[in-house]
Amino acid sequence: MDNISVIIRNRNESEYIGFAIQSCLDYFKNPEIIIVDNNSTDDSLEIVNLFKDRTTIKVITINDYTPGKSINMGVKEASHDLILILSAHAQITAINKKQIQSDLNTYVAVFGKQTPIYKGKKISKRYIWSHFKDIAEENMYSQIENRYFLHNAFCFYKRKFLLEYPMPEQYPGKEDRYWAKDILNKGYNYLYNPDLSVNHFYTGNGATWKGIG
Repeated sequence: MDNISVIIRNRNESEYIGFAIQSCLDYFKNPEIIIVDNNSTDDSLEIVNLFKDRTTIKVITINDYTPGKSINMGVKEASHDLILILSAHAQITAINKKQIQSDLNTYVAVFGKQTPIYKGKKISKRYIWSHFKDIAEENMYSQIENRYFLHNAFCFYKRKFLLEYPMPEQYPGKEDRYWAKDILNKGYNYLYNPDLSVNHFYTGNGATWKGIG
């Protein structure tokens, strides 16, 4: 058993959430999957329930949603110290579990590479994708956003640290960037490791597909 809790935020993600959960099962043994659901009206939770006989599934409901609040709720519900925050429309493609544990002995967060997929094909890079290079980088700074860059679509943490330094809950988005700035000011460091990777699927209406997420 891999002692990991995976937090997936969900609102009407029926198209991709099954792929996200299956990828967790492909790379981890008996992961704890925590679905933080923002009052979905599609059949995404029915899809989630299909996995209940294969691993531990917890579903909690959030009202007054913000990204940071949903993550913090998931962290409090988690049973394991190793935390993965995974987008409901991301699919893991590469993991090195020993490397993750080693990196988290030095860094308080480790996020991986994302390959954007739209309608089954890799899409041309918009600004956000320029951050996901093939070289590891400590405390990544975005010249485009003019701030530190961390991305919670695919990011590993230690639960103990997130309980002490939770995500900011007041922002409608970019909670990861605000958190990165705060923890750097406290003297901690984070890492971008491209050896960890996901395919990140988007629809035409997805915020990140438009280049703003």
